[in-house]
Amino acid sequence: MASTPVRIPWWAWTWPLVACIVLVLQLLLGSGGPLAAAEAFALIAAVFAAVYHAEVVAFRVGEPFGTLVLAVAVTIIEVALIVSVMITGGPEKAVLARDTVFAAVMIVCNGIVGLCLLAGGMRHREQSFQLQGANAALVVLIALTALTLVFPSVTTTREGPTFSPAQLIFAATVSLVLYGSFLFVQTVRHREFFLPASGGTEEVHAPPPSNRVALLSSALLLVSLVAVVALAKALTPSMEFGIEKAGAPKSVVGIVIAGLVLLPEGLAAFRAAKANRLQTSMNLALGSALASIGLTIPAVAAVSLLLHKPLSLGINAKEGVLMALTLLVSVITLGTGRTTVLQGIVHLVIFAAFIFLSIVP
Repeated sequence: MASTPVRIPWWAWTWPLVACIVLVLQLLLGSGGPLAAAEAFALIAAVFAAVYHAEVVAFRVGEPFGTLVLAVAVTIIEVALIVSVMITGGPEKAVLARDTVFAAVMIVCNGIVGLCLLAGGMRHREQSFQLQGANAALVVLIALTALTLVFPSVTTTREGPTFSPAQLIFAATVSLVLYGSFLFVQTVRHREFFLPASGGTEEVHAPPPSNRVALLSSALLLVSLVAVVALAKALTPSMEFGIEKAGAPKSVVGIVIAGLVLLPEGLAAFRAAKANRLQTSMNLALGSALASIGLTIPAVAAVSLLLHKPLSLGINAKEGVLMALTLLVSVITLGTGRTTVLQGIVHLVIFAAFIFLSIVP
């Protein structure tokens, strides 16, 4: 962040307030018509406010804790959205968690990472980040995706892409163990792996905000994130209707939900890359992908077991190939600690293939 304002600008607290007012109107009047347009506007405005407050908090607490705040906060609220839909929905919502988590990983690892590398490469030619941190995140991500999204399609205890209760408990446990281990390495054991690479040009000269400003931004960040997810949920029926009318598969709903929820993180990572703070971008992107699986799978597993809700986690062959391609390319493109526009273009092409094959399977 190039500079830190003494006081929070008017729009940074006005937009969350507007979003809350729109949500109250939605509860009183229902969605649809002009109110749907107001919900869409309030959603985008709340995203920009969330990004601003996330940057203030991140600048105050420093790396890697700053990016961790946004990644975990967004993921926790995303989990609340998925769980609420699971509880109130019918059997057809059994695949919502799988579709949303898979879409989140593809959006983060290809869409957000690709945009960051392309934008940063175009503006700064070549950028660097800590290779050890990226490798730590990728090895955990590979294990998490295989154990939670691939194995349900190949195990034989239950028919179909589903885990048995014992297998579901095991998957939830290893998810928490792997994600908790990554957090320990990121914040305690090897925190230096996630700090700006030596010799980098990240902007560190501006003084951090005061405690009062940081606390106020923390509160407004939470309000903004809750508003983003609540508005996304309010807009979901309209999106489902539009997707059905367009003849697209129902899995596109998971992509739209994941995209809306990841907007604050994506925009924050993009702005950091343009400001030559690629380490912050990588911390946000890879951290959010890990949190999306490491926190979501245990939560939906608990809901499924306690409330006897159906849950299908296994991805199909097409999605498995896309996942394998994404992880393989990520290991190669992020395997040197230095990036150019080429890596960004490759990831964006894979992201385009993911979107296209989701609409035209």
